[in-house]
Amino acid sequence: MASTYTPLGVELQATGENAGTWGTKTNTNLQIIEQISGGYTTQAVSDSGDTTLSVSDGSTGATLSHRVIEFTGSLTASRNVTIPLDVQNFYFLKNATSGSQNVVFKYVTGTGTSATIANGKTVIAYAKADDVTNPGIDTISLTSDVVDDTTPQLGGNLDTNSFMIDFDDAHGVRDENGNEQLIFETTSSAVNHIDITNAATGAGAQIGAVGDDSNLNLRLRPKGTGVIEAMGGDNPGSIQLNCEQNSHGIKLTSPAHSASQSYELKFPTGNVTAGTFLKVDSITGSGTTAVGQLSFGTVSGISMGKAIAAAIVFG
Repeated sequence: MASTYTPLGVELQATGENAGTWGTKTNTNLQIIEQISGGYTTQAVSDSGDTTLSVSDGSTGATLSHRVIEFTGSLTASRNVTIPLDVQNFYFLKNATSGSQNVVFKYVTGTGTSATIANGKTVIAYAKADDVTNPGIDTISLTSDVVDDTTPQLGGNLDTNSFMIDFDDAHGVRDENGNEQLIFETTSSAVNHIDITNAATGAGAQIGAVGDDSNLNLRLRPKGTGVIEAMGGDNPGSIQLNCEQNSHGIKLTSPAHSASQSYELKFPTGNVTAGTFLKVDSITGSGTTAVGQLSFGTVSGISMGKAIAAAIVFG
């Protein structure tokens, strides 16, 4: 009985075969097994058609009998590298071709799955030989860039290592439900930006306008007819206008919740001059549920330096 061979070329010697050469053939088999378990080789990929990896029965050197295969060559389109239908093995495959094209690792025929290796990337591909006519090849990606992982997850805190996180225009941070939470808009050649500073005990966190310009406004923009709200906490909502050294200031504070007050303070359309005072334009309701509107008015004959004290009571 003659020897037979495995799909990867290992010789299975029959009883009584190869007298005088048994040792040599055994050593060759061991070398083939060594290639299969950890061997590295390169394979030039044809740019004119499929590249076929063939078995080499009873001898070393067959590309498909190596664990690690690095594909080389210059490609103008995605090209196939094929293996026989009965090969069952796993491979580390690297696409080192030039031309920015994919290499597709697949069985020589059939409609089974294949392994696509993007240019410059490496995958683990396991050829399953799980069907006589349509065997499949599955992959485990060895991701080298975040862009290669469509659902990346952190296993710990992300340290930017003194680098930036760049956002495209109209992109930013989403919540766990996929809803926008913080979106960044870009301005070409921007020189000014927002600075956010945390604070130690006894001080408040700070949002500031910083940049190349010496004097910068900090702009807040509501949408449509919306307003900018100073929300209340344990106390009513309040805005403090500080002095230039931020050591003291004047507060504008809303009435307490128990007062149930809602009214509007409207500034004049023209310049405020001597004799300007605060007046009530309208009141709706009565008592603590009254809603009023305030504006500036003028009284003739009142000169600069005169003070008017007025008490306005809804009710």
